[in-house]
Amino acid sequence: QVQLVESGGGSVQAGGSLRPPCVYRGTYSRYCMGWFRQAPGKEREGVAVFNIGGGSTDLADSGKGRFTISQDNAKNTLYLQMNSLKPEDTAMYYCAADNRWAVRCDFSLSRYNHWGQGTQVTVSS
Repeated sequence: QVQLVESGGGSVQAGGSLRPPCVYRGTYSRYCMGWFRQAPGKEREGVAVFNIGGGSTDLADSGKGRFTISQDNAKNTLYLQMNSLKPEDTAMYYCAADNRWAVRCDFSLSRYNHWGQGTQVTVSS
C-alpha cells in the first residue's frame, strides 16, 4: 500500500521560499511521482514531476526558473523547493505517485493513482 504524507506548507510573503517534503512508503523501483496544486475554484494542475529510479524531472511553465523538484532516496522523501513565490502560487499542494513502472512522467492527473492529503501554501502580497 502506497502512503504519501506532505508537510511544510505555510504562509509567506511574496518573494519568499518554501520547501515542502513528501514522505513516501510502499513504492517500487522505477515510477513517477509529482507535485500538483489546486487553488480555490480552479482545477488541479501539475507543478513538477520526478521519475524515481530514473532521475528525470519536468516542471510546469508556472514554476520554471523558480521551482525545483528533488528526491532524498535515503529518506524516502520528495521535495519541492519553491523560490520567489507569488500570490498566484497560493493553493493546496498535493504529492502524488503512480506506482507502475515508468520511464517517462507527465502531468496527466489520471495516471497518478495515489495522493497525499495536501499541504496549504499561502503567499501574500
